[in-house]
Amino acid sequence: MNAIDIRNKYLKFFEKHGHVIIPSAPLIPENDPSVLFTTAGMQPLVPYLLGQKHPEGKRLTDYQKCVRTVDIDEVGDNRHLTYFEMLGNWSLGDYFKEESIQMSFDFLTKELGITVEKLSVTVFAGDEDAPRDEESASIWKKVGMPEDHIYYFGKEDNWWIAGEVGPCGPDTEMFYDTGKEPCSEHCNPSCSCGKYVEIWNNVFMEYYKEKDGTYSKLKQRNVDTGLGLERMNMLLQGKETPYDTEIFLPVMEKLQELATNDNLQSRRIVAEHLRSSIMIISDGGRPSNVDRGYVLRRLIRRMTRHLNKLGISLDELGNLIELNINVLNKMYPELNKNKETIKQVILEEKDKFIKTLSHGEKEFEKALLRIKNENKDKLDGQTVFKLYDTYGFPPEVTKDLAIEQGYKIDMDGFEKLYKEHQEKSRMGSEQKFKGGLADQTPETISYHTATHLLNAALKVVIGPDVHQQGSNITKERMRFDFNCDHKLTDEEKEKIEKLVNEWIKEALPVTAEEMKKEDAIKSGAECMFIEKYPDIVTVYKIGEVSKELCGGPHVKNTSELGVFKIKKEEASSAGIRRIKAVLIKE
Repeated sequence: MNAIDIRNKYLKFFEKHGHVIIPSAPLIPENDPSVLFTTAGMQPLVPYLLGQKHPEGKRLTDYQKCVRTVDIDEVGDNRHLTYFEMLGNWSLGDYFKEESIQMSFDFLTKELGITVEKLSVTVFAGDEDAPRDEESASIWKKVGMPEDHIYYFGKEDNWWIAGEVGPCGPDTEMFYDTGKEPCSEHCNPSCSCGKYVEIWNNVFMEYYKEKDGTYSKLKQRNVDTGLGLERMNMLLQGKETPYDTEIFLPVMEKLQELATNDNLQSRRIVAEHLRSSIMIISDGGRPSNVDRGYVLRRLIRRMTRHLNKLGISLDELGNLIELNINVLNKMYPELNKNKETIKQVILEEKDKFIKTLSHGEKEFEKALLRIKNENKDKLDGQTVFKLYDTYGFPPEVTKDLAIEQGYKIDMDGFEKLYKEHQEKSRMGSEQKFKGGLADQTPETISYHTATHLLNAALKVVIGPDVHQQGSNITKERMRFDFNCDHKLTDEEKEKIEKLVNEWIKEALPVTAEEMKKEDAIKSGAECMFIEKYPDIVTVYKIGEVSKELCGGPHVKNTSELGVFKIKKEEASSAGIRRIKAVLIKE
């Protein structure tokens, strides 16, 4: 059984149990300021978990493409991945613990053929906020889980919430016993020794955490689940790492064949970062110096550096991209359609990085000259870090060049500064997720509606071929990316502002209508990433000026928006412009 078999079994199983299969959302989130990328299957379903009616009903299932950026520097070991696929099923106010646990148990044992002896589960131990989850434990026993395979843990292990406030609740997690010897007589699923591997998480959302830290019961109870495909694929095949499965193996073997200085960690980094970059670019991502563009840039540059470390000619990169797409195209057919764009973006970024390395070498020579003049024999950590952080010059390269010329470098000093930098980045990434499910404020809803008016105004002023390429909304401002081949003139910006504000003053009604996707397209509705939408869609109409497929939410009338003001217009990437704007309440 391989990854696509597992995926298909999962979707068909839940479809048989009344779930509607919905398409994966793109990796680039639409109008979601909480994260740089889609990080979990629940993320695109936020409005529906909060109670908005989903056009496909109360039972949903899908596979979701995901990217998590916190552990990029850990990639190369035996388990961390930047890009991964999450299988999920949801109950939006429908079934709860009993049916959820029964289906999970049946899928693992009957569909995947995992013996009960290989499985263990954890449930919430209870505290002052919520009782011990004896109900879940009782259901697990009822379906056939041995009592000594059921463990109770606290909030740190068995409680889920996105951000600091919002819907939350206890979860039950399923673990696979790899057969390794226990690390101690107390070895259990909370250990990190590798004997137990988490494979599935079912969250029972029945509480709401308030700002003051108190909990109340939700009116609508939801179930939100997630199963990591690459991990499950690895375990079922009895492999040690995901890199030993069909997802990575052809690329890993090709890299080994090409390498003149083979190194397992470097091969893993190249294979993983290449796959992640391909997936991000296919879904609209482009390298830049900020946010998700910077993440993509880091992936491509780290991959390029490790190709050099392996002694593989960078001329092979185009062939490696082709090989990777051939391996993945059955799982992701859209890659074939986007192949030329993917190759162009990666190869152009590789060429830019080669120039960066060249520039970094010049800065290194300056630093070396300085310590020579100071009669020192060691390059300080601050300089090593500056070469890395400011010029993108890898510390390993700095070290190699210094040793070649008879100098040492302060790697301990560099590591200290690097860890501080990592911690700041990690905190920044975590901060991006704050708000999570609760981030549907009146301000963000107003800005969401305003993006529709801006999109319509751009079509009038610039031309009908202008389309949204991405957006980011917070409570304070909106950011909107669109295709355009020139910098907007002051006159164009004034016309756009004037049009949007005229529509706001006209107090246009904002209405929503559910219809078949093909009918929505025929009606002229604008949409971004048509493939992400289910067969039944919601079309939001603003008077006669805008009609778009969208998940919402929106204001009821444009008069609620205030005054629209463009604060900045700039380039986002090649052929893409960006407008930053605010709404000023009168």
